[in-house]
Amino acid sequence: MRLKDKACVVTGGASGIGEAITALFAKEGGKVAVVDVDAANGERVVNAVKAAGGEAVLIRADIAEEAEARRAVEEAVRAFGRVDVLVNNAGVSAVGDVAACAPEDWDRVMRVNVRGVYLMSHFAVPVMRQQGFGTIINMSSTIAVIGLQARAAYAASKGAVLALTRAMAADHSHENIRVAAILPGTVYTPFVEGYLKRHYAEDMAGAIENLKRRQLNHELMTPEDVAYAALYLASDEARFALGTALVIDGGVSAAKVF
Repeated sequence: MRLKDKACVVTGGASGIGEAITALFAKEGGKVAVVDVDAANGERVVNAVKAAGGEAVLIRADIAEEAEARRAVEEAVRAFGRVDVLVNNAGVSAVGDVAACAPEDWDRVMRVNVRGVYLMSHFAVPVMRQQGFGTIINMSSTIAVIGLQARAAYAASKGAVLALTRAMAADHSHENIRVAAILPGTVYTPFVEGYLKRHYAEDMAGAIENLKRRQLNHELMTPEDVAYAALYLASDEARFALGTALVIDGGVSAAKVF
């Protein structure tokens, strides 16, 4: 019960990494507010938590909209009385280099991945400041520190999240607000599965093997692998994780195997 009675907010909690974080946080005693635009899947996740004996609520909101991000934090406070942990996990992606990436796709990625992190933190920090403590975990990516072809918008957004994490840590650590980032590698989520089905339908197995070869252990990460990293950062055990960039990418950024 490493998060016993902690009030947690997880954006993008209705699927993939966010769903895994929600389930694990609740299992570890946390009370979780699932913030997502997908109400149907969000309700499914919340019901699964409750069926397992945990506590969770659904807050349907587009975290890139100022009014909705404000409402999401306010509803979490109404539900649990405070916000102990904020996981800024919601994100989208786009494929293409800077020439191929359409301006509207670039703006969409930046809107959700960067503006969304800013807005949720903007409204959560005063709550944490008033209560005298808090933890914010931002979902960056290993792509923030390495290059990857055809991911210009996504790489730029995750690099911005990493830089913002370090700036927030510098600004708020003296207020007992810990800020850290997780930098995952390729995680086999419903989003990634859908992408592979759209672009590699004729050879899904081959596409998956190519992804596996990026990692030193030749395995794909699961959402649960990332959830355990988030659990550590959310727990009191991570009290020295200030501005930390926790890389869990199977060795992609450490070495390359030819």
